[in-house]
Amino acid sequence: MDRIRVIIADDSDFVRDGMKIILDVDDDFEVIGCASNGKEACELAEKDPPDVFLMDIQMPVMDGIEATKYITEHDLGKVLILTTFDEDDLVQAALRNGAKGYLIKNHTPDHLKQMIRSVCCGTGVMESSILENLARGADAAPAGFDENGFTARELEIIKAVAEGLSNEEIAKRFYLTTGTVKNYITNILSKTGLSHRTALAVYYLTGKKPE
Repeated sequence: MDRIRVIIADDSDFVRDGMKIILDVDDDFEVIGCASNGKEACELAEKDPPDVFLMDIQMPVMDGIEATKYITEHDLGKVLILTTFDEDDLVQAALRNGAKGYLIKNHTPDHLKQMIRSVCCGTGVMESSILENLARGADAAPAGFDENGFTARELEIIKAVAEGLSNEEIAKRFYLTTGTVKNYITNILSKTGLSHRTALAVYYLTGKKPE
């Protein structure tokens, strides 16, 4: 298996160096560049595109939101956003610009690696704690989320998925069997053309379907 090629973009030397050390000791990964802002990350990728970017949001010159948009538009790689607990609005903006997921900065090395692997394989990843914060502020679905074609029950289940509830928790909330919940989610994913529940949550919370 080829190594997963990574560019790390963060304006903190400590964060960049720490992540590089974590990944460099694992033969599954290759850090091909480090950048202190989004502009540098884009320039590095144009010369040698990575598989995955680890992208901070708040950086000088070009922030992670703008860089994510450029990277997505130019097909330079997949973006995993690095975030803190107080950046929920910025996380949503990054997701709308094409980010494939987001990672809390106080991660464990193993969690960091698993998130990178998931994004590289095309699976959207979301930290449950940040997902809960986003869901609390989502009293209604954003304008981009199309409620047409869903039953009232399906909409209830979609919102529950966006809150981060498991199938078992959803079943208890609505007095359904777990099997029935699974069937609902399968039908919902079919209607939306999405492949997994994480993408469904992103769609509901941001109004944009992940690619």
